[in-house]
Amino acid sequence: MLNSFVLASVLKCASSANVSSGNPFDGVTWYVNPANMAEYDGSIATASGSTKINLEGMKNVASAYWIDVKNKIDDTTLRGMRGILADSAAKATPELVTLMHYNVPNRDCKAVASNGEICCTYKSDGRCDYTAAGDCAEGLNEYKKEYVDPFVQAINDFPSVPLVVVIEPDSLPNLATNLGNAKCGNMATQTAYKSGIAYAIQQLQTTHATLYIDAAHGGWLGWDDNLQAFISLFKEMGVSTSGVRGFAQNVANYQAVGTMCPWEPDQGTRNGYCLPGGSGGSDECCRDPCKLVSQYNPAVNEMNFAQALSKASQEILNWSPINIIDTGRNGVDDGRQDCANWCNPRNMGAGQLPTTSTGSPIVDALYWLKTPGESDGCTQELPDGTQCPRYDTMCGSSDSIGSGSGEPRSPEAGHWFDYQVKELAENACCTNWPPPVPSPTPGPRPPSPVPTPLPSPLPPTPTPPTPTPDCPGGSLSACINICPHDPSAVYQACVQTCLARCTSMDFQI
Repeated sequence: MLNSFVLASVLKCASSANVSSGNPFDGVTWYVNPANMAEYDGSIATASGSTKINLEGMKNVASAYWIDVKNKIDDTTLRGMRGILADSAAKATPELVTLMHYNVPNRDCKAVASNGEICCTYKSDGRCDYTAAGDCAEGLNEYKKEYVDPFVQAINDFPSVPLVVVIEPDSLPNLATNLGNAKCGNMATQTAYKSGIAYAIQQLQTTHATLYIDAAHGGWLGWDDNLQAFISLFKEMGVSTSGVRGFAQNVANYQAVGTMCPWEPDQGTRNGYCLPGGSGGSDECCRDPCKLVSQYNPAVNEMNFAQALSKASQEILNWSPINIIDTGRNGVDDGRQDCANWCNPRNMGAGQLPTTSTGSPIVDALYWLKTPGESDGCTQELPDGTQCPRYDTMCGSSDSIGSGSGEPRSPEAGHWFDYQVKELAENACCTNWPPPVPSPTPGPRPPSPVPTPLPSPLPPTPTPPTPTPDCPGGSLSACINICPHDPSAVYQACVQTCLARCTSMDFQI
């Protein structure tokens, strides 16, 4: 397991895909929000060893920003939509911003942890009454006028900023599979989701943003009947896919990325390759950490689910979506006792770094759509000892942090969770990451830049373990620590020389 991240300049990922392909993540620098970096700094201050090194790298990784309440739209700080867009626009070359459009009326009907602020019917305490009858006319009007329209206006006010928008996580998957739940099956909620999301897509299609619609994950929609119900919703809603790039997968979840299997359908759009009687056998693409094959779900990983989404969309909608996959927290694919446990599971790890090198033409990017460190939901008791008003019983599951002895309580959804982010950093994966390069702590800057890639003469190094004569300083970390920080080009050249001359030895970090 890797114990380090690449430097910020590498983390932003210059990809090899063709710009003309339409992939919005290609050919641009990805925006990293200083407000998120400050959250990481708080955890870095109390971390040590490889966990600290990984956190220092993670804070430089681009991730999406959740616009989950109305007042975030016109917020001009770096925690608000307009503030983020303005910060990107002010750069010499505006950087790609990814936003989560997430505030449909009666949001999160199946769960409780992130129930929405816009309701079809309000209770006296301001929360949603999910079982009240009605057509959600007032809630939809509030959503359109106070959330969607201002969101669209903010995008249009920053035409120079490249933008990706992911539309309403979990909502349509809930509608496709959870109508038996009284809160989701309520006609007001159904109307809110169908009419509200259709309106949002229509309005967002008028902007320059690239759109992806949330499609949950393979452990939810991977069964063929669930998938067919989900894709059929778009036909029922009359949504035009002409301005939609594809789907967003695994948002805020923990499913494995995996590799894509050969397409061998056994019925309709179900791939039988890995299923009993299929030819997949022990093929790596059939690796099944969540034990889905025995339940006749072939979407054992998100690459296989991307293929299933594509095949079902082609059949039902005559549309070929190109998707993105959230890899912020899926670095450990077999850490849960039950993969249905989604709320702050312990022993997880940060997943693959954002990249457009996905190995599949139907997947645009692996990207951190949920920032590692943001809680999924609260334990019954909050860290300050008070009772959580949005407690979901799933946040007390046997896999959830806070249910075990000696573990800290979890904060509300979206709040920074120091204990969890340190676990994610400690267990970070993957074998296909770039070489481990520590993020050095800048020291006093030299009075003048050193004109050569490596500083000379080298300062004495205190007895390094197994020194290599060709490696300045005796170890990779020591070599990088003596690189001059100014100018940037000299520093980068120095780091590359350290990599070339020190990689034959064990990294002393």
